[in-house]
Amino acid sequence: MEKLQRADLWSLEHYAEKRAGFRQQVMEHKSRRRLPLGEHATLYFEDRLSIQYQVQEMLRVERIFEPAAIEEELAAYNPLIPDGDNWKATFMLEYPDRAERQQRCRELVGIEHRVWVQIGEGERVYAIADEDLSRATEDKTSAVHFLRFQLNAEQKRQALDGAPLHFGVDHPLYQTQVLPPEPVRQALCADLR
Repeated sequence: MEKLQRADLWSLEHYAEKRAGFRQQVMEHKSRRRLPLGEHATLYFEDRLSIQYQVQEMLRVERIFEPAAIEEELAAYNPLIPDGDNWKATFMLEYPDRAERQQRCRELVGIEHRVWVQIGEGERVYAIADEDLSRATEDKTSAVHFLRFQLNAEQKRQALDGAPLHFGVDHPLYQTQVLPPEPVRQALCADLR
């Protein structure tokens, strides 16, 4: 998947004009890229469009218009775009109550390393977590992590050939396994083409 360049982005003024329509398009797109993992964890699979939206929003909120600052944002966000042989996702622990969320983040240390995908009858592929910077300590994990599910050529072929995909978590205090709905599966396969 092609990385974003400055030429792919709208100026702040142009984005202000397009924002409502673009936001609606992206929200619909992202609905096919969301996978709940049980009641309190979700994978949000990123792609070029979702990252373009995040960059545009960051530029808007921070009022960034200088070329060097825009390049810094692109350098920060482009690594979240899949490379054709992997899936990249934002993994979120979702507990609405702040105190409960803080408690769970203390209990679920290491959960970001226990998120996996299994293609067909193959081995589980555990996500590589937070390559940009650590978001956890020995005492607690973060509620947000960035994951990469790296596939080999055979796993990619099997996924594209229609093998079932199972995603799950096998942390001692949080265990789940799900089969993505067909729209999510199709979106993930599109990331591999």
